[in-house]
Amino acid sequence: MASEAANIAHLTIPIDVRAGDATRARGSLIVASAAVAFSTAGLFTRLIPVDVWTMLFWRGLFGCLLITGYVIWQQRATTRAAFAAIGRDGLLIAACSTVATICFIAAFRETSVADVTVIYATAPFIAAGIAWIWAGERPRHATLAASGFALLGVMVMCGGAPSMGNIFGDLLALTMSALMALMMVTVRKNRHVSMLPASCLSAFACAAIVLPLAHPGHVTSLDLALLALFGVTQFGLGLLLLTIGSRFISATRASLLANLELPCAPLWVWLAFGEVPPNLTFAGGGIVCAAVLLELAADRHHR
Repeated sequence: MASEAANIAHLTIPIDVRAGDATRARGSLIVASAAVAFSTAGLFTRLIPVDVWTMLFWRGLFGCLLITGYVIWQQRATTRAAFAAIGRDGLLIAACSTVATICFIAAFRETSVADVTVIYATAPFIAAGIAWIWAGERPRHATLAASGFALLGVMVMCGGAPSMGNIFGDLLALTMSALMALMMVTVRKNRHVSMLPASCLSAFACAAIVLPLAHPGHVTSLDLALLALFGVTQFGLGLLLLTIGSRFISATRASLLANLELPCAPLWVWLAFGEVPPNLTFAGGGIVCAAVLLELAADRHHR
């Protein structure tokens, strides 16, 4: 018992979490990289000709294997203690991530892509409210202003405000956004403990939940290779980077940086399939990127 407690105590500060400029810059870069990884989802779904549930099963399983392998490589003999150290907040993170993924897929089936996209862009404001009430972390005005600017950019990309044509689908999208915001706030609140094991549990749960609807054996060797690449690079790497980076920066900024996924997504399809996005997509994507850059510049000037 003493040895186990010592291991858990050792895990409480596995990396430097000091609030220095270099630490914030590193966290911002990591979360931005996570957004780029997540943005390849549309590319992979176009490349892999299998049903959505089979795709989600393999995506979750390979993502789980990547994060598990990273945790084992990082912790080695203390891997078991790393999972024990996440506590109830770690289970909350895993639950938020899992349910958010399910709501995300269900929302696309119930409402328009534009509605889901615009509603997800409100996540920085939701994160700011949760962080202020629960963690006592007040958002910077510059970050909120940039989040509003990014929301405007997303609306331009989608051609206007949400249609609210299907309330149930829009509520699913709002639930997904709130859960992702809560996840980032919880990771930030527990920044002295590595929450990567929680992300591992989430990826495994995503695969387990869709298994009854999936047909994992009905894939070709080429499809399986692409599914492995999908699970490792898009889901596993994206979730791993998001979990790591969210420890270094405020949940509001993390949610803002996560919006970089939206303008990046059509670029991959353009490069792979030659589908030129509409002019509004370029304009809105430029606004989102400008909002992120302005927020980073304002933070640097403030510090």
